[in-house]
Amino acid sequence: METTENTPEYAPEHPARLSWTEHVPEVYKAMVRLDAAARKGVDPTLLELVKIRASQLNHCAYCLDMHTKDALAAGESVERIIQLSAWDESRHFYTERELAALELTEAITVLTAGFVPDDVYERAAKQFEEAELAQLIAAITVINAWNRFAVSTRMAPGHYTPGQHA
Repeated sequence: METTENTPEYAPEHPARLSWTEHVPEVYKAMVRLDAAARKGVDPTLLELVKIRASQLNHCAYCLDMHTKDALAAGESVERIIQLSAWDESRHFYTERELAALELTEAITVLTAGFVPDDVYERAAKQFEEAELAQLIAAITVINAWNRFAVSTRMAPGHYTPGQHA
């Protein structure tokens, strides 16, 4: 970033550790196909909320950059995106269906109990038909995998353009 007299000097951008997509292109292509399969039938707005929340939990700056931009481009409000990090205290910003998906996202992403608690699963099962719930679980699992690729290779945020990978 260019600095001027009135602009602060930002820290330098860290380089990626490696370009994993170049070294394992078949894995990358498989992930893209898996992502496409997992998103089928999942509401696009809900999908972006889930991807943002999982990426927050996994500290994945690259995916946060991508999915917040995609959500904004799709018409999601800045307010709802900002409140995602504290969704449980900001429940009135979300539908019951979205709340169930966010809670399930946290339970799948942070497996502190070693499993998804029954009450979390049951709340999600009340909001989603079985096929929808299976798709949602798949979508949550896939964003967690993307997060792990990006975090472990230190992919740098800030260069994504909405729809770039569509």
